[in-house]
Amino acid sequence: MKIAIAGATGFVGSRLVEQLQAQGHQVIILTRSPQQASNRFGQAQIVGYNPLKSGEWQQSISGCDAVINLAGEPIAEKRWTPAQKRSILDSRQLGTQKIVEAINLATIKPQVLINASAIGYYGTSETSKFDETSPAGTDFLAEVCTAWETAAQAVTANGTRLVILRLGIVLGENGGVLGKMLAPFSAFVGGPIGSGNQWFSWIHRDDVVRLIIAALNDTKMQGVYNATAPNPITMTEFSQTLGTVMNRPSWLSVPNFALEAMLGEGAIVVLQGQQVVPTRTLAQGFDFQYSTLKPALTAIVG
Repeated sequence: MKIAIAGATGFVGSRLVEQLQAQGHQVIILTRSPQQASNRFGQAQIVGYNPLKSGEWQQSISGCDAVINLAGEPIAEKRWTPAQKRSILDSRQLGTQKIVEAINLATIKPQVLINASAIGYYGTSETSKFDETSPAGTDFLAEVCTAWETAAQAVTANGTRLVILRLGIVLGENGGVLGKMLAPFSAFVGGPIGSGNQWFSWIHRDDVVRLIIAALNDTKMQGVYNATAPNPITMTEFSQTLGTVMNRPSWLSVPNFALEAMLGEGAIVVLQGQQVVPTRTLAQGFDFQYSTLKPALTAIVG
């Protein structure tokens, strides 16, 4: 296949490119940093683009078999100032609109768009359980995800198949939430973040990549799928399991006020969670390589 990818240099996208190239697919990388992408992915076609503006880059979509859109401003890297919240929303809503615009303008249209979303769609709760049929929440991240998915839905008007993957907390080496937690655990000062009662709906990065590839190949896949492992756990359970795998204690919790001081409103990403299950993903027949946490962590850091 000929596949265009936005967000290819990110935590999930970089592993996805490696797997697709290993399988012999032709990859076109849409990136704001062409030189960085060229150094990283020598065999791929690199197309520089501004994800928020129409431009010549959109011509590269024509003739592709598929488009994968993983692009978006990181959620929990900076304090949520009004400007940062606008960047978080625009990078997803407007960025997706421009991808859809490119597909609709293409002379030879891609057959499928695989678009990222997030489990933030459901809002947060310590008591509810969410699957793909659950309604959207009402907080900022839920509103972002709703706008993000609505922008993607427009691609179906011209018959392009759409798969939306609501990503949970992605675990893998050298990045993500786990990357930030390894250092304190290595120093024997690890522990849960916040109360520890919040839900932690996770997925191994390799399973995300496998799910994306499944969506490329299975024309029956259409609509929304939760990209979360079947067994969500609490933050306390996550920390205890990580400590066991690393042979380290899990005793020093990070208090709410410390994160709120750094991230402000953005601390909600780690201080509050949601219990999400992949009901439709499992019904589609997807077989998670890592369905429980300990084997997943062992594969990453064990």
